[in-house]
Amino acid sequence: MPKKDGDGTKAARSFEQILDELEGVIRDLEGEGLPLEEALARFEAGVALAREGAKRLDSAERRVEEILADGTTAPLPPIEE
Repeated sequence: MPKKDGDGTKAARSFEQILDELEGVIRDLEGEGLPLEEALARFEAGVALAREGAKRLDSAERRVEEILADGTTAPLPPIEE
């Protein structure tokens, strides 16, 4: 769930924060002794986080495609390993 700023409005999470929170949900669900209702609530939160992260990735991919398609820059050279 997005954290609230001091003025009570929802603060946007960074993609990295979303990943950190999702990892916390996974740790909770993999642990032992979590009551069923709490496990379901954590699972639901994890699904919401995964969806939010997927939206961020889709948005970033669209931005990259727009940047590369505008024709003002040459294609990027391949990454050397």
